[in-house]
Amino acid sequence: MPGPAPAHDGPVLVSLTDFTLTRFTDLPGVHRAARRLTAEWPGLEGAVGVWLWAAPTARRCGAVAVWRDEAALQGFVSWPPHVAIMRRYRGRGSLTSTTWTADRCDPYDIWARARAVLRPYARRPAGSRRAGHS
Repeated sequence: MPGPAPAHDGPVLVSLTDFTLTRFTDLPGVHRAARRLTAEWPGLEGAVGVWLWAAPTARRCGAVAVWRDEAALQGFVSWPPHVAIMRRYRGRGSLTSTTWTADRCDPYDIWARARAVLRPYARRPAGSRRAGHS
């Protein structure tokens, strides 16, 4: 989904989140919450674009978001609707995230890197933990 800065030309900051839920029963609520956030996406300052992703049988979901800069990402992280959702689902699974810069918003390059980051965890046994990324 494009944000208010979809035509941003130049370097961007990409954020990847990966949330593994402890229980399958939490997945529908997380999905609805993510959809509510993306409905507001076009109004977020510095948002270039976002894709939601899910691997339901693995109890995993997340987002790949593209931002104009670090300040835009931090604005989203501290945005009250995002904070409320994070508080609601805290303790219901494990969350990892990573960021990187890209020369431009090229969806093919961004997703290739996202898949490479996610791949090592694709067949992780249920309940296992993983090191965070930065």
